[in-house]
Amino acid sequence: MALDMTPEQREIGKANFTHTTDGLTRRGFMKSLAVAGASVAVVSPAAYFGYKKMQGDPVKAALIGGGDEGGVLVGEHNPEYLQFVAVCDIRPSNMTRIFDGDPKVALRKGFKKVYGKDADKIKKFDTYEGLMEELEKNKDIEAVVIALPLIMHEKAAIDVMKIGKKRGKPIHVLCEKLMAWNVMQCKKMIRTAKECNSLLSIGHQRHYSMLYAHASEVVNSGVLGDVKHIRALWHRNFSWPFKADPKMNMVDAKQVVQPHYRDGWFPPITHLDYDALAGKPDMLKKFGFDNVEQLIRWRLFQATGGGLMAELGGHQLDACSIFLGKVHPIAVSGVGVRSFFGTAHNDRDIDDHVFATYEFPGKNYANDKHDIVVVTYSSVSTNGFENYGECVMGTRGNLLVESERTVMLYPEKEPGKSKSPARAMEVGVTAGGKDKPVLESGSTWGGPVAAPTAAPTGSAAASNAPVSRGYREEMEDFAYCVRLWDQSSEKDRRLPRCHGTVAMADAIVALTANHAMKSHQRIEFKNAWFDPNSDEVPPGEQKAKIETA
Repeated sequence: MALDMTPEQREIGKANFTHTTDGLTRRGFMKSLAVAGASVAVVSPAAYFGYKKMQGDPVKAALIGGGDEGGVLVGEHNPEYLQFVAVCDIRPSNMTRIFDGDPKVALRKGFKKVYGKDADKIKKFDTYEGLMEELEKNKDIEAVVIALPLIMHEKAAIDVMKIGKKRGKPIHVLCEKLMAWNVMQCKKMIRTAKECNSLLSIGHQRHYSMLYAHASEVVNSGVLGDVKHIRALWHRNFSWPFKADPKMNMVDAKQVVQPHYRDGWFPPITHLDYDALAGKPDMLKKFGFDNVEQLIRWRLFQATGGGLMAELGGHQLDACSIFLGKVHPIAVSGVGVRSFFGTAHNDRDIDDHVFATYEFPGKNYANDKHDIVVVTYSSVSTNGFENYGECVMGTRGNLLVESERTVMLYPEKEPGKSKSPARAMEVGVTAGGKDKPVLESGSTWGGPVAAPTAAPTGSAAASNAPVSRGYREEMEDFAYCVRLWDQSSEKDRRLPRCHGTVAMADAIVALTANHAMKSHQRIEFKNAWFDPNSDEVPPGEQKAKIETA
């Protein structure tokens, strides 16, 4: 995210973050790390997030949707906590991929690699109705994981929860983010969960990322000083020409528009899916799709998705609000344009570039309405020069989270104290006034490339393994909450970190930006929007094309 940093400066930033977390831990300001003898140890995700080892059998679950996100969830889940016994997808290509895995994406391992020969025991359903019938008669299925296009989240979640109530044994739901296509759908999902005695969790995995846990604790400690700005971005470049692979067996371009650019949201249409679904227009319309192309490229249409704000911005604004203590924003304004893609060139009706500016309340906002934290977010589709991430800017320091893998920290340069640039300065933590920690520049820690006493991004970082992005922990906690929910009295139950009401706030933040950009207005947020019992919703809320049962 910082464009002109040298490799040496990046290493200094990483070491600074490690040394800062070390110092904060020794002074009692970090819960995600602990002092163990003379060193600092990483607290396990389970201990930090509040769940324990699964007792008894894993939660038996069905998966609806074997596409991109469904593949990640299958690849990252822990079978000791969650055991998939059924899967449903109407696209033959997705059914193949969910079992065989995706060689291009390491996280999408597939059922065969996760379960071995036992993958053959997983029941396959190529119709939505077939799985619903299975849920009614098979009370062993305790939960459903939903990884469908956004327009279908509400219908699937409410349908399965109502089946749970009808059969006399609750069905619990873990639904991918964004929670729903509009805010009223979110509220209906929360109300149905309560009515049906079901647990409802939404897959904003940053709530279960130890990397973000460490980073947010550093921000909350105050060592960065007074935070007034957070810059978030997720930029990608989909402007390169598409080159067809003859092995794809693509449908003739006279029948469907095929890609002009190499665009992850505009994949080629193959005969495998087209031949299976093109003759079923009534089924497609029932689920909100006009044709096969809209089903496969659902992210590109306002009627079936939420655009860049819902698919990417939802993640990043969630992270920013975590840094700010999950407070609700005051207002949002922005600009969205469709300036690159067009007719016969990966056309869409969502914006291909979005730029949003949020006003969040600062810590003293209740007494001083000028205390505002400005959060800017941008997502572009024609330039991938910067890594995605967030930069938290304070009066005494700056914290960068890059690509959900790396955290770097740099002090602000105090006048007259050092001749070195801020990015070349090493820091530690010292005690400030009233027992508050402060960054201390130029501390002697053995150099920026010295081995740290702890790996603050998690135990995986210490072994050079991939840093967990929170998917595994998210599903473990969900399964633990399900087991506790069904076996405990109401007072002993617990909710996952991103339950319905928390996730609805994230949806409101993202979807309201869409309306601000469309109407060219500054939109102020209202408390009633965040209340699941209120029927008030943000302005410009559209009615979905599909209804729940």
